[in-house]
Amino acid sequence: MYPIKLSLKHQSWLVAATCMVADGGFVLLNRCAPWQTAVVLTMTLAVNALLAGPARSAGWVAALQAAVPLIVLITIGDRIHANEAGLLIAGYRAGAWLRGVEAWSSLAVVAASAFVCPYAMGTDVVRSLLVVAKIAILPFLVGRYTTARRAYLAELEKRSAVEQADAQAAVTKAITEERSAIARDLHDVIVHHVSAIGLHAGAARLSLPNGDTKLAGSLRSVETSSRAAMVDLRHLLDLLHGDKSEGARQPGLDNLDELFDGVRAAGTPARLEVRGPRRDVPDSLDITVYRIIQEMLTNALRHGDSSGVTVTLQYSPDSLTITAANGTGSGNGSNGSVRRGLVGIRNRAGMFAGTTQSGLEPDGRTWRTAVTFPLEVS
Repeated sequence: MYPIKLSLKHQSWLVAATCMVADGGFVLLNRCAPWQTAVVLTMTLAVNALLAGPARSAGWVAALQAAVPLIVLITIGDRIHANEAGLLIAGYRAGAWLRGVEAWSSLAVVAASAFVCPYAMGTDVVRSLLVVAKIAILPFLVGRYTTARRAYLAELEKRSAVEQADAQAAVTKAITEERSAIARDLHDVIVHHVSAIGLHAGAARLSLPNGDTKLAGSLRSVETSSRAAMVDLRHLLDLLHGDKSEGARQPGLDNLDELFDGVRAAGTPARLEVRGPRRDVPDSLDITVYRIIQEMLTNALRHGDSSGVTVTLQYSPDSLTITAANGTGSGNGSNGSVRRGLVGIRNRAGMFAGTTQSGLEPDGRTWRTAVTFPLEVS
């Protein structure tokens, strides 16, 4: 804002200086007595210098500009074109910057001066009125037009900004409505089936003989997993609805114990090791790490052997590494579900510039997956 204001000040002084040069040159070219030339030149330069003043002084400047030709006519008895450029600019300033009584008073003063001087020198009324139109009315109207046009353009810009805001609001509303529709569909289709899975697993567990503890444990794991799926689904539905309250927060590293308990309940040993001083990570990365570990545990649960899975969180000053190691069962890591799981892990990691490595260890029996995320040095 300050450079613009400074530029306007420089331009106003440039306008004033141009008027001083033009009007001063005409005064010097008039063949008058030296003292007359000095008096007229002094008045002309003084009133033209005032053209660089603030907008609030436009009325007084117009009055002083109008007074100069009258003073010259009275004192010298002749009409010297002393400050015609200054009168034009003063009339423009009055039309552009003044309103109400002050504006019309300024126009009247300039018009009176423009009429009296030529009429007093013997010019007829018609020509004197033409001088008024040229010297007073025309600059005033141009100033009025310029200000009105500037206000009109500002109104167009404001209207355009409002329309853009309305359009953005409409897009946001459409997205929100679409998310709500997706959330309703998910609720109607998936929640029903997941709930049914949990209910049937519970009914099957209760109908088992008391001695079949292994099968009962598996069914209990199905119940637990279905309830966990319902919780995660509700979190996702809340996010689709735009609910970002604490209850709608997705699980993160603070919820790893619950995740590992679910795997252990399914009969697979699961161990979590944390190395290095733990540090805070962004919420989005926190959720992504949780989902990656969830996928690692799922792969180990489906395709690993009875030795279980070990997940290691390695905190370094500039990185976070998640490593999962499990013995391979009947699957050797080349089937489609494993590949899909690894692709999902790789895609999640890529969103945060993470790198993924996976494959069999040299012993031929251990499958190892490692994901490393860069972190800002704290």
